[in-house]
Amino acid sequence: MNGDKPRIGFIGLGLMGHGIAKNLVSKGYQLTVLLHRNRGSAHDILAAGAKEAPSGAALARTSDIVILCVTGSPQIEEIVYRDDGLLGAARDTLIVVDTSTAEPSSTARIREDFANKGAKYVDAPLARTPKEAEEGRLNTMVGAEDDTFARLKPVFAAYCENVIHVGPPGHGHMLKLVNNFIAQAIATATAEACAACAKSGVSIKKLHEIISAGGVNSGIFQMMVGKMLESGDLSGLKFTLANAMKDLRYYTHFAESLPVPAIVGEAVHQSLVTANLLGFGEKYVASLIEAQEKLAGVKIV
Repeated sequence: MNGDKPRIGFIGLGLMGHGIAKNLVSKGYQLTVLLHRNRGSAHDILAAGAKEAPSGAALARTSDIVILCVTGSPQIEEIVYRDDGLLGAARDTLIVVDTSTAEPSSTARIREDFANKGAKYVDAPLARTPKEAEEGRLNTMVGAEDDTFARLKPVFAAYCENVIHVGPPGHGHMLKLVNNFIAQAIATATAEACAACAKSGVSIKKLHEIISAGGVNSGIFQMMVGKMLESGDLSGLKFTLANAMKDLRYYTHFAESLPVPAIVGEAVHQSLVTANLLGFGEKYVASLIEAQEKLAGVKIV
């Protein structure tokens, strides 16, 4: 430990990771980052005092806590298992925090491999958007033992408004999949509803007015329909359809592994697959509305 604050290593300066790293370094944490080909997002982080590590193993050796903020299980496994990766440098004082949306089966295997080295692997996926990441106002759902959670809570507080201990290791990633299933179910239903209105001649402005006044209203609905009606903006929910498809695939795998019925989950997943096949994968979730325009032959936006 360095003074009263742990030394933190960070991998993944993307849309969410940049804000997290910025808040950690601005709040006095000694930060070391591992950078990839795109170095543009790191300039201000390095200027603020962060150091750069040449490899994951080097990062692990100079850190008490390593935070991973990448897309999903394939990226996490690469960071952990590659030749100069985290696992090779793991030791009994190291804590690795995985903020990604990951496959619970992969998380369990990685956790066991770190435990064999005496290290801890904590799942702490995120909710909210890159805007809140920059503001230090994310939400995190943490799967960890009580004593590990107590050690990590001040670190989470540097970039999160709400830090929720959801249960033992693994429960963070499980709950994140359930959270994202509900979110994407609302998003896909909203896009289909817009298509039904457009095709029948019903006013989407009136749909927005009636939903906004009642119990069906939600943040997701407003990010999709409210923003679209204001300015034709389909970037209100900054999360790509490619990532949404991946998350729902993880959710349906998880549901099948239990097993529980995933009738709605499979339908939501296939609607996201369809939007990706139509070419909208790199667009944000609200472009489900554009996918509906193509499928239904209507003008919505």
